[in-house]
Amino acid sequence: MTGWIILAIVGLFVAITCVRASLFTARAEPPRPLPEEEADELRASTHLRGAIQIPTVSDPDDEKVDWAQFARFHAFLEESYPRIAQSLTREVIPRASLLYRWEGRNPGLPSIALLAHQDVVPANEDNWEHPPFSGHDDGEYIWGRGSVDMKNHLICVMEAVETLLEEGFTPERDVYLLFGHDEEVVGSEHAGARSLRLALEERGVHRLESTLDEGGAMLDVRVKGILEAVLTGIGISEKGYADFEISLSAKGGHSSQPPDHSALGEMALVIRDLERHQFRAKMLPLMSELLDTAGRRLPYWLRLVMVNHKLLRPVLLAVMKKIPPAACMIRTTTAVTQAQGSPAANVLPSKASIVANFRMMPGTTIADVEKHIRRVVRNKRIKVKLLKANEASPVSSTQAAPYQLLKGLVRDSQPQAVIAPFLVMGGTDSHHYDPICANCYRFSPFLLDAGLLLCTHAANERLPVAALGGGVRFFKRYIRQAGGE
Repeated sequence: MTGWIILAIVGLFVAITCVRASLFTARAEPPRPLPEEEADELRASTHLRGAIQIPTVSDPDDEKVDWAQFARFHAFLEESYPRIAQSLTREVIPRASLLYRWEGRNPGLPSIALLAHQDVVPANEDNWEHPPFSGHDDGEYIWGRGSVDMKNHLICVMEAVETLLEEGFTPERDVYLLFGHDEEVVGSEHAGARSLRLALEERGVHRLESTLDEGGAMLDVRVKGILEAVLTGIGISEKGYADFEISLSAKGGHSSQPPDHSALGEMALVIRDLERHQFRAKMLPLMSELLDTAGRRLPYWLRLVMVNHKLLRPVLLAVMKKIPPAACMIRTTTAVTQAQGSPAANVLPSKASIVANFRMMPGTTIADVEKHIRRVVRNKRIKVKLLKANEASPVSSTQAAPYQLLKGLVRDSQPQAVIAPFLVMGGTDSHHYDPICANCYRFSPFLLDAGLLLCTHAANERLPVAALGGGVRFFKRYIRQAGGE
């Protein structure tokens, strides 16, 4: 009798799950008719090419930065956008960040800010089909460093503002354009974006209604039989960043008389301890929301899993931990990236050190990481030193008006889009504005093939020319609605 009861319970569960999976579909939300927006696509592509041709490469060492290139870039923007130069105030915040203020009709309303960074990572010409700072336009793509990360974003923001000024538009609230100069230098103590935020506070701006930065994308994904849609992620938080140096000392000497373990040998055990004791995986609410949103567009057999993702959480976590691109979404990651020992092959090291990079989940602090290191490493002679870091950012609400605006603008322009919040794995300038803004979002309105994202920071970075017009129109609509008309 007990067996029959168990079978009946299992059968009922399966039946309920099948019914739930059938009902677990995307809600129909017909797109609203979009107002026509003019966009000078030829001007945008010309200006993006010009921007790429100015190598604004940042470096952790200020002495290695060619600051003249940033001055060239500032002059280029002034010349390319005369109405912005005439109508907006502009300040250069040391050393090379830009603060534009577009004064609104109602100064009592909290301001909005559009963020971007001027700098790019270095590039050599190896394996590039076209030189990395040529801005080559072959009719299909614009090639070069910064074409995707992120001079495309910056130029389209400027194009949108310039065009709105040409059309006689004035926002209801103040609109700030905040362009940092060293976003690619992660964890900088003197970050340009931090200086921009401090400058806002000095000028009495202690609250921003919202910020919009890079970090999300619209990806054209076509996996036959599984999913054909425009996957759209809106970043509502980003991981923290911490570099820790871990070192230990030992007796040096001649390599002909080695001990059982040199300092490097002992450090190898330290590395093993760190890699064997990863941080605990957890499913944040934003991950549950992502699975719920994206899962509704999957085939029925996958919806059977997604509709029960809360019940199947232990299984999902176990599977995701085995896949690095998925594991980083559910836990703080540990990566040993650098090592140093003896300066010569025949000398035993008197000191060995490594650098371990950690990307922290929201809720895990820099202090938590240091405690973790000291707890899991069995060798208690180690010395632990924080090199540079920033905390994980707070999670912005998906119910707030700025998020709903972004979601609506995407849905209206891309009816097939699957729109979901997500956790940004890398870093952006957004986290510097957390003290004055609760609604920090990360999204770039460029429709891309997923493969193009792999070119970011790599050879052959390029942007489809056809994506520029959509970028300009998106920012125009966003400013009109977020800025108030």
